[in-house]
Amino acid sequence: MQDSRTLLGKVRLLTVHHHVQSGHVTDPQASRVAPANASNQADNETYVSRVAPEPLAPPVRATVDEVSGVTIGIDVGTSRVRTLAVDGSGAVLASATSSHPPPSERAGGHREQDARGWWPAVERSLCELTAVLPRHDIGAVAVTTPSGIVVPVDRRGEPAGPALLAGDVRGAEYNRAAAHAGAARWRRLGLAVKADSAIGRIAWLAGNQPRLAGVRHPADLVTARLTGRDNDTSSAHAVACGYDPLGGEWPTEVLDALKVGRRLLPRVVAPGTRIGKVSRLAAALTGLPVGCPVVAGVTEGYAQQLASGAVTPGQFVGILGSRYRLRGVTEGLVPDPSGTVSSQPHPDGWWLPGGASNTGDAWLPEDSDRLDAAACARGPAGIVAYPLRGSGERFPFASPEAHGFTSAEPADEVELHRARVEGVAFVERLALDHLRRLGIPVTDPLLAAGDLHSPLWTQVRATVTGLGVRPSPHAEPAYGAALLALGAIVPGGLIEACSGAAGGTVVEPVPGEQDAMTESYHRFCTELHARGWIDDELFAVATR
Repeated sequence: MQDSRTLLGKVRLLTVHHHVQSGHVTDPQASRVAPANASNQADNETYVSRVAPEPLAPPVRATVDEVSGVTIGIDVGTSRVRTLAVDGSGAVLASATSSHPPPSERAGGHREQDARGWWPAVERSLCELTAVLPRHDIGAVAVTTPSGIVVPVDRRGEPAGPALLAGDVRGAEYNRAAAHAGAARWRRLGLAVKADSAIGRIAWLAGNQPRLAGVRHPADLVTARLTGRDNDTSSAHAVACGYDPLGGEWPTEVLDALKVGRRLLPRVVAPGTRIGKVSRLAAALTGLPVGCPVVAGVTEGYAQQLASGAVTPGQFVGILGSRYRLRGVTEGLVPDPSGTVSSQPHPDGWWLPGGASNTGDAWLPEDSDRLDAAACARGPAGIVAYPLRGSGERFPFASPEAHGFTSAEPADEVELHRARVEGVAFVERLALDHLRRLGIPVTDPLLAAGDLHSPLWTQVRATVTGLGVRPSPHAEPAYGAALLALGAIVPGGLIEACSGAAGGTVVEPVPGEQDAMTESYHRFCTELHARGWIDDELFAVATR
């Protein structure tokens, strides 16, 4: 076997961007050409329907002699597919990107996407990636996709209609019924069924899709193409669709109330479980080796968490993008009565709690670098801002009436910019305070991930939270999926696989600004409490 460090020297941080919408792909290893829409039946491997759900099974790890030095993560986003390879130490070897048609939105709260565009983009991206990797050194592959997307499939496992995306509310009526039918279960799990919850979309499909033979997640469609058969799904995706991770079952009383047959839903296994092997056809189409293990993946948010290195109890990562997300690890399941924090099973038996805010960096102007520099020199703002765009908040508090505000007129654009940056950091601190009132410990430093790499933002977050903040160098979903695949084949599991992920220098709070920031944070919480958006208990925890 070629040493993976030698390979790293040849293709270090190679990135390939491929956007050709070709109808054919070439296998770089076998020099054979196959149509991108070739059926699994061409390889005598057919879709196998799963009928009865089963409890979670522990991950199945490969034996030592099966371990190879390279693993691949496949991130199927809503507008592009990104693949990334790592060696046995978690170092990035190469990556590739391929676009596909984006989602569409229609009146009435409909958000959908043509699921047939995902696999051709996966083929193209994998072909580019595997062309620079030794085929025999690829030891496992895992897939990550966004949470809450449901896809209707026919008897052959092919899409029977468009995928319904998170935020689609055509199942709102069913979700009201689901909230009532499963009230006891949801309380035990600390979950809240909302108007756009995925279980309602599943019920809508059951009542409105005549060709429906099953409901799957995007990752399931990709793994079915890779293995040539229907596979068990990851609990990470199933939990977003109503699966009970504590009981290890789909909520039968809810499904019965919604008239959703259990045969429509897949069996569920823990993330990191080996669910199949790459088929001969998929190998020819992608350049992956025949028989390469395919393991159950996680959602994009949790893949980013793994990529940051937050994999043991107490570790948390704040992921900053258009929406802020906080994710971490606890030893046991901690239900949240407010329903703003939900948990998924950890591959090693712990739990992965997390929440997603509607507040983030979506408001950033184009010249944010200039404003960052000026705001850094200016110091703490004299006003308080809550930079929520639109209306409605879901974490760290739930309020459909919430909206953005500033406490007073800013002196200039620099003060407004600084106040908004601080406002996002206040949301992060309030999220940490919410975890503390639930009894969830958070260790120092706080890990940081996201597309925004701003020294000002990192410094403000550290000063506001009072924690050191360590930015993660490769905190993207494809990297997390590759580490998950690595964890499925190395003896030390996920902890060993992610041991090198939490790199970066820890940024400490600025002592001279902490008192001013704490005063502003308390004013921020007072504004939220006065508007009735946060309850008395959270207000007391945050301001004591």
